[in-house]
Amino acid sequence: MPAIASRPTNVRWLICALLFFAAAINYIDRQVIGILKPTLQEQFHFDEQDYAAIVFTFQAAYAIGLLLSGRIMDRIGVRRGFALAVVVWSIGAVMHGAADWLPWLRIPTLSIDPPAVVFLGGATAGLALSRLVLGLGEAGNFPASIKAVAEWFPKKERALATGIFNSGTNIGALVTPLVVPWITLAYGWQWAFVITGVLGFGWVIWWFVSYRDPEMHPGVNAAELAIIQSDPVEKTAAIPWSRLLPHRQTWAFAAGKFLTDPIWWLYLFWVPDFLKRNHGLDLKTMGLPLVVIYLVADVGSIGGGWLSSHLIKRGWSTNAARKTAMLVCALAVVPMLAAAQVKSLWMAVALVSIAAAAHQGWSANLFTLVSDMFPKRAVGSVVGIGGMAGSVGGMLIALVVGAILQKTGSYVPIFVMAASAYLVALVIIQLLVPQLAPADLDTDPTT
Repeated sequence: MPAIASRPTNVRWLICALLFFAAAINYIDRQVIGILKPTLQEQFHFDEQDYAAIVFTFQAAYAIGLLLSGRIMDRIGVRRGFALAVVVWSIGAVMHGAADWLPWLRIPTLSIDPPAVVFLGGATAGLALSRLVLGLGEAGNFPASIKAVAEWFPKKERALATGIFNSGTNIGALVTPLVVPWITLAYGWQWAFVITGVLGFGWVIWWFVSYRDPEMHPGVNAAELAIIQSDPVEKTAAIPWSRLLPHRQTWAFAAGKFLTDPIWWLYLFWVPDFLKRNHGLDLKTMGLPLVVIYLVADVGSIGGGWLSSHLIKRGWSTNAARKTAMLVCALAVVPMLAAAQVKSLWMAVALVSIAAAAHQGWSANLFTLVSDMFPKRAVGSVVGIGGMAGSVGGMLIALVVGAILQKTGSYVPIFVMAASAYLVALVIIQLLVPQLAPADLDTDPTT
């Protein structure tokens, strides 16, 4: 009996499951528009640059939301902050279903060919407004999740936990092409947005029932709490941005996000169009290729997190383990160079699948760098800063992709950018932080 009583509970993995499902819902809600892009274009007659402007609106709102959400999570806590974010993004998701009810609406956004302000009107503006609300809310997902992982897991388990919850994004991206075409064909595109949008409200109820801080959770015994708190004790006072921005560690994370997050947005918002444009797939036939892409990506997310955690357990330094895993992922993206030129549908799917898996493995380790280099009290803010940089990159790539497709109709230059982004990002990270030394937030790094 004493041996059984001393066995640690595993509530932290229940928390990881909550984060997993939040990530899945997050990606279902954001990806619906990518699946329905051809349908919406035919109905509302908008071109590639109009679609890019709609995506740009989401990315701009996402960037602003990330800048705010990290501070919100650090100030009011993960329990209330995460619930607020999910409620906001679920409202935005449902709003898409009413986009064609707003013929009087006009929304300004940007175009780069030539550089100009574009005024979206009618249903197109309604979609842009819905994306704006969705982006503001969805920005809270990763700052909240990374902060929750930092609070619930010791450093040696964080990459694996991050990889597991981050794999929820792939499950969401996998489920979407299975259910959205069916809902659309059976009930109309409006209901595809509404039905997927209400999922978040159910998750919020589960979250409030299940989530507490580790010290306050009734299901956590002393043995599990000892595991959670096995790292050295940290200070709890809030840290202002003015003390985070001067550090090279902050800029290393931000640079990695700026260069590689846009590639994931490319997969979400343009791969369905790529499959239609290059291989003739439609709403009824693109489901299986998209499922394969995101199923393989799911393996990459868990595998990338497992690889660095495994190397650390084998005695590698945290610096060597994380960067080796990131190098493996960066090299695995390079073959995507050929994806827009191969004639075989399944060869193209294989190349995109490997690249998507590599991105998720990269992302799991990149996120974990934050908790490697910063104390828990700063994690939400740093993830928000880096996430904002990634979203700004997403804003720019939306405009670039729209202009390239409008002019050339070719994905070749777009996939060249995707194939090289990770190696460039890793070089910059290595230059900024040759060793993953913790940021000294108690002293001025400029002195």
